[in-house]
Amino acid sequence: MCENKKDKTSPAPSYKIWWITFGLLCGATFVTRYYKVLEPDHVCWDETHFGKMASWYINRTFFFDVHPPLGKMLIALSGKLTGYDGKFPFEKPGDKYEDSKYQGMRIFCTTLGALIIPLTFLTLWEMTKSMDSTVIGTMLLLCDVGFLTLNRYILLDPILLFFMSCSIYGAFKVRSLTDEGLPPFSTRMLSWQLFLGASLACTMSVKFVGLFIVLFAGLRTIADLWNVLGDLTKPVSLTMKHLIGRAVTLILWPIILYVFFFWIHLTVLSKSGNGDGFYSSGFQARLEGNSLHNASAPRHLAYGALISLKNHRTGGGYLHSHQHLYPEGMGAKQQQITTYTHKDENNRFVIKPYDKESVEGVVVVRSGDLVRLMHAQTGRNLHSHREPAPITTKYMQVTGYGEDGIGDANDVWKVVISGGKDGDEIQTVRSKLMFVHYIQACVLTTTGKQLPKWGFEQQEVACNPNLRDKNALWNVEDNIFHDLPKVSFESYSSGFLERFFESHAVMFQGNAGLKPKEGEVTSQPWQWPINYRGQFFSGSSHRIYLLGNPFVWWANLLFLAVFFIIYVVNCIRDKRAEAFGRPVPAGKNRELLNAAGWTFVGWALHYVPFWAMGRVLYFHHYFPALVFSSMLTGILTEYLLSSIRSFLSPELGRTVYHCIIGLVMSTTVYSFYLFSPLAYGMSGPLSHEPNSTMAGLKWMETWEF
Repeated sequence: MCENKKDKTSPAPSYKIWWITFGLLCGATFVTRYYKVLEPDHVCWDETHFGKMASWYINRTFFFDVHPPLGKMLIALSGKLTGYDGKFPFEKPGDKYEDSKYQGMRIFCTTLGALIIPLTFLTLWEMTKSMDSTVIGTMLLLCDVGFLTLNRYILLDPILLFFMSCSIYGAFKVRSLTDEGLPPFSTRMLSWQLFLGASLACTMSVKFVGLFIVLFAGLRTIADLWNVLGDLTKPVSLTMKHLIGRAVTLILWPIILYVFFFWIHLTVLSKSGNGDGFYSSGFQARLEGNSLHNASAPRHLAYGALISLKNHRTGGGYLHSHQHLYPEGMGAKQQQITTYTHKDENNRFVIKPYDKESVEGVVVVRSGDLVRLMHAQTGRNLHSHREPAPITTKYMQVTGYGEDGIGDANDVWKVVISGGKDGDEIQTVRSKLMFVHYIQACVLTTTGKQLPKWGFEQQEVACNPNLRDKNALWNVEDNIFHDLPKVSFESYSSGFLERFFESHAVMFQGNAGLKPKEGEVTSQPWQWPINYRGQFFSGSSHRIYLLGNPFVWWANLLFLAVFFIIYVVNCIRDKRAEAFGRPVPAGKNRELLNAAGWTFVGWALHYVPFWAMGRVLYFHHYFPALVFSSMLTGILTEYLLSSIRSFLSPELGRTVYHCIIGLVMSTTVYSFYLFSPLAYGMSGPLSHEPNSTMAGLKWMETWEF
């Protein structure tokens, strides 16, 4: 790993060679990406989700999703501009598109996925100014069949990876301009910083994992400012000017764009849809077609009213019941009480005095009153007793009990306004209510835990002995009572900022609570770098299987380990050189090692956090980290070959250097040729079946193509 004496004299490629190389790689990229891009002509993998969401945007129908809106809005826009009418149902993978114009959406996503390759080339060039590192790193991504597969369908991943690549390129372009001494407020510097800020905002607006590239750009910016501050030939005021410029272009500007994308999202999705129930009553009052939009209801709650109760937990549902009973072994075998995020007749209860069936005239319910809640559809009362809840066994079970409103003393609840006092009148939507069980002294709550199939995967309702439970707050939403004057729900509706923050709270909770569906192939972070198992995108006679090119992935894994060793050795060598008063060696290899270090940081930021995540994880979550590890392999390949070359004679060194690079490139291309059927489509027997043409490529038992 000694510095190569020839590093200083390594000739830079001419512009002509640079443009020819760049053009050839771009040509190869678009050929490999567009080849068979419209095959298969049926729904593949998660196209069922994001195609459906594009349809909802086109139809302006509100929905809930755990991801920010930009990627889905762009897919919808591409579909709208290319003639898609938003009517295809996208029900399940394998459904034929028939006459639906899906082509524009798929080609749009494929185009953004293809642009990642030239952006990687430009980034590597900006980092190293070396054609060898740039070409090798770019070729590894170009020839990875997994990267090809993921970027050819109606998915968020090609959009996320495109904006992420723009961000990486922008970060290193800004570094180069800073190193060149460009003034912080020059047009060129500000233009590139605005480009970087916009790219960061767009990445974050597609998926929340875009936060990792924001952290990477933040570290890169800190390093730039530190270098400027360390240049003693320049005044400290220059650093402050750079700091102000970065704060405006890389913090304020992305925030404005991010909020603007949500404004478009909330403006476009103006009609009621199946995601309404995840949001508060005030949020729903803004949605056309929702029962709360342009609706009116009595301001106060009276005995005998038909009501629905919405839980104040983020993403909380409606108090709900149905004819089905709790199964054996789950407390008393009485009627189930759950929360349900969709509007339903089974969400409605009649509020009654605790000691009689009805009252004469209009009697308003007040804080401190004892009440019964009778389920309107089944006539059973909301009930609790000293039986453990089905999942959260330290809480008490809540059931539906009795016949036609006749039950027992365990049906009595004290209604309390949070922050109010006894005697206060209960208001529709505005009053935050607690229901305290009169006998058991516990509070009606939702645990947020999903019930098994016997509970239709709705959420558990229980009675918590801790009366301070923050999830035990409810509000009256529907309030049907004809003997009181009505007021418009317009007065309850949320403003934009309220809806903006509520959207995020619901998305964060949804992300944290994601669980695998039955039969779904999930994975763990340790499996990703070793290419342990892929995933079927299409399981019909035209099979598509997401799996990384093993040559690329295993080479990347090896070079991650090699980089760590090289970095430690260089740190020790530099420390000893400093102790002996010798200058730390500089040169091309030092620049390559520095560039490799930044790609290692990028890889770690996009991979290590997944080890701490509790949500369900999938193989495709590794692909942002793959971009960095492929760049690292390209840079480190040249670093190692240059180091080896320095020990050999000029003639032999040059021969060995070019032969090994040729071998690496040819092996990469040949491995792509071998495994390309995984991306372009396989037919015939599976690899483990007799007479399969793919049998020779099943190098690991866990590969299922």
